[in-house]
Amino acid sequence: MELTIKNLNKQYANGVHALNDVSLTINKGMFGLLGPNGAGKSSLMRTLATLQDADSGSVMLGDIDVLHNKEAVRRVLGYLPQEFGVYPRTSAVDLLDHLAILKGFGNSAERKEMVGQLLNKVNLYEHRKNAVSSYSGGMRQRFGIAQCLIGSPKLVIVDEPTAGLDPGERNRFYNILSEIGENIIVILSTHIVQDVRELCTQMAIMDKGKLLFSGNTDDALVEVKGKVWEKKVDKAELPSYQTNYKVISNKLVGGKPLIHVFSDGELAGFEKAEENLEDVFFAKLNELV
Repeated sequence: MELTIKNLNKQYANGVHALNDVSLTINKGMFGLLGPNGAGKSSLMRTLATLQDADSGSVMLGDIDVLHNKEAVRRVLGYLPQEFGVYPRTSAVDLLDHLAILKGFGNSAERKEMVGQLLNKVNLYEHRKNAVSSYSGGMRQRFGIAQCLIGSPKLVIVDEPTAGLDPGERNRFYNILSEIGENIIVILSTHIVQDVRELCTQMAIMDKGKLLFSGNTDDALVEVKGKVWEKKVDKAELPSYQTNYKVISNKLVGGKPLIHVFSDGELAGFEKAEENLEDVFFAKLNELV
């Protein structure tokens, strides 16, 4: 199954153009959607999840018209928003059972088996009788993945899923997403470049409602290959370098800024850096490539 987005536009009442002529083709597997806050990622996710209407354009999931056949989309959709609420004293097993009923699973024996399998899949079976509101952030996100998978969806959307997770929980989450992404379309919307590099082979970069790049993660790296240079500078020198060079990014290393600069040719006093996806991300946002 393929997700095809063509010329999608969405402008809010306050004048913000959240989606500006966005066109994408997304195949089975993990797809990373990168962009800073306000890039339009969540607007695109909400539109695909049938939670808001677009002003114009088209979206097809296989032969399903996403914008005009919302019920058909919801039957094959799993959605994990950035934040989701839970009933305060409801256990994981009861809440999943309730959500399965809402999704149309009327057979109690079938639901019981499915709920048990889902809780096992996300390693929460031992905690199934605990209230979801008592879960840690990582456990709650894993529960969110379990509810996403009710009914074997064809499309799963996860919006900023690893924000606030410790490294151990992030790795558990990576493993679950990688496994489910082998057979269906999984769209991972995030501003964390590492998430996309570790999980996805296909990606897109958005900013201010516009699509800046779409394609293979390796192809993205080709755009800056051999053109990224680095140097440690004094903090007081940073403004001068930002004025006189195409600075991609800077971060403190050992108390001093380490700057990455974009240049087609060798730069005196700089060393060639090993380019990474973060360089592509910031170079695109700063319109350097």
